Amino acid sequence: MEKLSPTSERFILHWGELGTRWGLNRTVAQIHALLYISPQPLPADEIARLLSVARSNVSNSLRELQGWGIVKVVHVLGDRRDHFESLKDVWELFYVILDERKRREIDPTLALLKECAMAAGESTPEDREARKRIREMLNFFEETSSLYDEFRRLPGGALRQLLRFKGQLRRLFSTAS
Repeated sequence: MEKLSPTSERFILHWGELGTRWGLNRTVAQIHALLYISPQPLPADEIARLLSVARSNVSNSLRELQGWGIVKVVHVLGDRRDHFESLKDVWELFYVILDERKRREIDPTLALLKECAMAAGESTPEDREARKRIREMLNFFEETSSLYDEFRRLPGGALRQLLRFKGQLRRLFSTAS
């Protein structure tokens, strides 16, 4: 790839900004965006050149993206360098990111809430109120985590099919209340 088109630049810059809002390093998100839209796997030096970032920053960012499971190393015949590519299927990418966020953020929060609910005292009104709120939060996290687990057990494509019924679901649930 000689240089980025204006559309590619715009997408990559926006993805970097979006990434920062999700708690990711801007360069990590931009590298992911570049690899996602790239028609072929890219070596790290090419990524650094196209995005005008330090090669060391690219290496660290690629390791992070590989840790998330959304970028992998591929080899190109006749080239000894490692090349990198992103998952291309939007739904697969969505599920991998959700699974990883659940593992990194929700699961530790659930564990902490369980510990706090067990340790919370009841000797003062403040303790009782704190314990009550922590248990409510724990219940919420357990229920939403369980719902997520149910969705993940659905066969592939089931969520896409479910989304086609969004207007009908709204009507179904509004009559159920």
